[in-house]
Amino acid sequence: MAAARHVAHFTGAASPYAGGDPYADYRTAELPFTHLADLADRRLGAGVIAANDEFFAERENLLKPGRAEFDPERFGHKGKIMDGWETRRRRGTGAGHPHPSADDHDWALVRLGAPGVVHGIVVDTAHFRGNHPRAVSVEAACVPGAPSPEELLADGTEWTVLVPETDVGGHAANGFTVEAARRFTHLRLNQHPDGGVARLRVYGEVAPDPGWLAALGTFDLVALENGGAVQDASDRFYSPPGNTILPGRSRQMDDGWETRRRRDTGNDWISYALTAQAQVRAAEIDTGFLKGNAAGWAALWAKDGEDGEWRELLPRTALQPDTVHRFVLPDGAQSVTHVRLDIFPDGGIARVRLYGSLTAQGARDLEERHERWASGT
Repeated sequence: MAAARHVAHFTGAASPYAGGDPYADYRTAELPFTHLADLADRRLGAGVIAANDEFFAERENLLKPGRAEFDPERFGHKGKIMDGWETRRRRGTGAGHPHPSADDHDWALVRLGAPGVVHGIVVDTAHFRGNHPRAVSVEAACVPGAPSPEELLADGTEWTVLVPETDVGGHAANGFTVEAARRFTHLRLNQHPDGGVARLRVYGEVAPDPGWLAALGTFDLVALENGGAVQDASDRFYSPPGNTILPGRSRQMDDGWETRRRRDTGNDWISYALTAQAQVRAAEIDTGFLKGNAAGWAALWAKDGEDGEWRELLPRTALQPDTVHRFVLPDGAQSVTHVRLDIFPDGGIARVRLYGSLTAQGARDLEERHERWASGT
C-alpha cells in the first residue's frame, strides 16, 4: 500500500448555503503539489470512462476545467442539478438492515490524460455541503493500451492504494500527498458510501513511453504529453506558464501564458525541462488569441544539464499578434536538456513547440527512468 497523508484535513458537512458568494465559506489551504501538471486534465485526453452510479450528476463533471459553479435555483426532474458527480443515496437490504454495509461504496474510473507519477490528489467537494461522501479512497493501476472498463475491473488488474479510505469534508478542497513513485495510467475514485464530488485533480509528472518516442524519432521535446515540464517563470499573474506546453492550439486568450504589464526595464521568461537530453532543430512560438497583449519580441536559450551554461538558440526576434512563428534553429546539433524562453518586455505566449530528437544519452536516461517508474524504486 502506498503511503498518503492529509495536507488539508477537513471533515463533516459545511453549513447550508445562506446566499451570496457560495465560495465565501469554502474550506481550502495551500497545497505543496499544485504547481505540477494535472494528469487528469481533459486537454491532455483524460476522461471518466465509467461509474457505477451517476443518478443526480454525471461523472464527466469531475474533470471539467475551472472551479465548480453553483446555481441555487437550478433544479431538474431528479432534484438539484449539481456541477459534479453525484450518486443516489445507498440503502441497506431491508427494514431490519436499512443502512448500507461497510463495504458498500460508489466508484468512478478515470483514464489519465498522460501516464505519470502521481504526487498529489485533490478531491474537491465544492457545493456538496451535506451530500458529500463520508470518506473517499483512491486506487491506481498501470495498464497498457486503451483498456475497456471491463478489462480494468477484471480480477487480474493490479490496483495500488494511493489514498486509503479517509474521512473528508463537504464544500472543501481535500488534499492528499502521494508517495508511490510508480507510473500509472488509470485511477479509481471511491466514495464511501455515496454522495457527491465536484472535481478531481491529479498532480504529478508525465512519464512517457520511451518505445513510442523512439518510434516517432522527431517529436515536440517540451510538450507536456511527451514529458516536458515548466521549471519556473518570472510571472504567473493572468494565466499559468504550463499552458504553453499543452496539446493543440489555444482556444481563447486565457488558454496561454500572460504576464502583468511591466513598469521596469526587465523582461519576463519561462524555463523548461525537456523530455531528456536532445537536439532541438526547430521551434514554434504561437501568440494565438493574444492581440493587443502579445509579447513584442522573443528569444530562446538552451543549456545541457542543470549546471550548464546558457547559450543562445534563437536571437531576439520580433513577434506578431495572434500568429504562429516557425524557426529552423542553426545550432540544432548541440545537446541540450533545458530551454528558456525570454519575452520582451512582457505580454503573452499561447504555445511553445521545440522539435527534435533524443540523443543516445537522452534515450538511455529516459529508459532508465521508465524502468524505475515501472518498478516503483
